[in-house]
Amino acid sequence: MAKLDAKSRSNADWLARRNAAVVRGIGHSSGIFAARAENAELWDIEGKRYVDFGGGIAVLNTGHRHPKVMAAVQAQMEKFTHTCFQVTLYDVYVELAERLNAIAPISGPAKTALFSTGAEATENAVKIARAATGRAGVIAFTGGFHGRTIVAMSMTGKVSPYKKGLGPAQPEIYHVPFPTASSGVTTEDALKYLGFLFKADIDPARVAAIIIEPVQGEGGFHMAPPELMQALRSLCDQHGIVLIADEVQTGYGRTGKMFAMEHYSVKPDLICVAKSLAGGFPLSGVIGRAAIMDAADPGALGGTYAGNPLACAAALAVLDVFEEEKLLDRANAMGARLKARLEAMSRSNTVAPIAGIRGPGAMVAFDIVRVRGSDEPDAEATKRVVSRATELGLILLSCGVNANTIRILTPLTASDAVIDEGLELLEAALKI
Repeated sequence: MAKLDAKSRSNADWLARRNAAVVRGIGHSSGIFAARAENAELWDIEGKRYVDFGGGIAVLNTGHRHPKVMAAVQAQMEKFTHTCFQVTLYDVYVELAERLNAIAPISGPAKTALFSTGAEATENAVKIARAATGRAGVIAFTGGFHGRTIVAMSMTGKVSPYKKGLGPAQPEIYHVPFPTASSGVTTEDALKYLGFLFKADIDPARVAAIIIEPVQGEGGFHMAPPELMQALRSLCDQHGIVLIADEVQTGYGRTGKMFAMEHYSVKPDLICVAKSLAGGFPLSGVIGRAAIMDAADPGALGGTYAGNPLACAAALAVLDVFEEEKLLDRANAMGARLKARLEAMSRSNTVAPIAGIRGPGAMVAFDIVRVRGSDEPDAEATKRVVSRATELGLILLSCGVNANTIRILTPLTASDAVIDEGLELLEAALKI
């Protein structure tokens, strides 16, 4: 067992201690231990500096330790840190709900329920849909990621590592192929399979909800085609089904709009939010049509830490930062900058073959393939690139159903200089 020296400044020492003390089932993409961070930069315990292109998996759209967010949390800490909203109410919860209701792309009056994690948001959205419809069935999509808790895991459209060896899925949850060019599935195919599902497995009159990510996150940053979203809205209206948009990763400006559903001509009934909602503090929520949101009885929703006052204060500051710093415009400009540089890299013979540069706003990704001009995934090369990036000083994340997608989730507050530095490091990591 590693020596328990609290003053150790070695990543290797702490990694040994982590392996001895922390379960194997919690994965990690690097072996570095953070010491401090500011905006889009991070320093490990050995003093090495990194450019952060991971953003805590899309949590830090306003960057590490944004001054306005930190000040709001400090001010709230001087008042109180916890009462449990179900015991003693507090204003920041209500104010945040009011502001979310006002900006969410929901038809008619909206209401909000706050929780702590993305999985809590997706599971509670299902509970709300079931309460509103009196039905149990849920339809999700292959490649989708909705969390690791039991219902969320069952809705997630990928077996390994999220379901492998973890027992049977929850009943009444079904999957339809998600349309992407790389999978060869078209929108027409997806809707045909949905029709098959309604004929073979579940009457649409027994379906409570259809849940979809407007842009798949863990699935590879594939955007749902507009015609698919329009067809889902029509089907939901026809059959009384609740349409849930899982915006845990896509929300809060990542796609160049506050919510990715704003890219479409239709609106969902419920929206799940988390990640960048509170600038690094644990907070999630479900925003939706008031009539649907109020279907659950008092006590059916909530949680001891749900809507924590520190996180609510942070989230209110995040909304202010988006307005004051015009982060939606910044997301679009950043995305254009990233994609232009990636397109240049894709034409170079000195880097690993890359393809499929994509993503709205600053939700940017590309694939690493075996042969230039092909679409054959190269998962091993992708793993090497992520590892090499860490060595060079760049925090980088992979994803995708074939584990060959590199995603970029740098804070929207990052300077052009830091972005360009990160792109230089990325190109170096891609060198053949």
